Amino acid sequence: MRQLCKGNVAVIKGAVLAGCRAYYGYPITPASEVAEAAALYLPEVGGTFIQAESETASINMVYGAASAGVRVMTASSGPGLSLMQEGISYLAGAELPCVIVDVMRGGPGLGNIAPEQSDYFAMVKGGGHGNYRNLVLAPASVQEMADLTVLAFELADKYRNPAIVLTDGFVGQMMEPLELQYRDIIAPEKPWAVKGTAETRKNMVTSIFLEPDDLEAHQRRMEAKYMRAQKAETRCEEY
Repeated sequence: MRQLCKGNVAVIKGAVLAGCRAYYGYPITPASEVAEAAALYLPEVGGTFIQAESETASINMVYGAASAGVRVMTASSGPGLSLMQEGISYLAGAELPCVIVDVMRGGPGLGNIAPEQSDYFAMVKGGGHGNYRNLVLAPASVQEMADLTVLAFELADKYRNPAIVLTDGFVGQMMEPLELQYRDIIAPEKPWAVKGTAETRKNMVTSIFLEPDDLEAHQRRMEAKYMRAQKAETRCEEY
């Protein structure tokens, strides 16, 4: 069914279709409609929406839900993403899948709320401390806002890594026709998750490796994962 939809709302429609059932965030222009749509649509499918007290709190809520194997997301912009960087590094270090939507605005500093591609380097090159990479998808239309959000959840689970939907205030705020492709999407089993069951009780989700050799082995394994993802998932449209 075709519908006229705002880009920020299309993100949540795609997320619900992908099986996302948890959203934790804090409003910031021009991304606030993502949270508004999450508050509206997630409860309809038995999901959870919480407006946290800050971006720092929300990204750590994402960490907790991802540790339990839940398909979870958040959204922010500019200064809000800066506050999330430590948490995103922890998510990457613990190899936790999640989706983070960045509706970019002007910067640096407070900048303004006009559309800009100001967070490109922060999101594509890592952003926080340590050697890690995000999976980054950049939608150019309202339709892609929904479609690439679905893909972001799939890639996040495939590689056990944070996935970024990197858009801007222009795409997030504009209205275009949207057609959702309804299909059965089954989230993969996550035997590594901590769910409180007998089978997962001994699982440990952590980014701490006190022994230097253990940390080096972990970093080498993650680097190999990033190379596999770059080779298999890089895609673009040429004009």
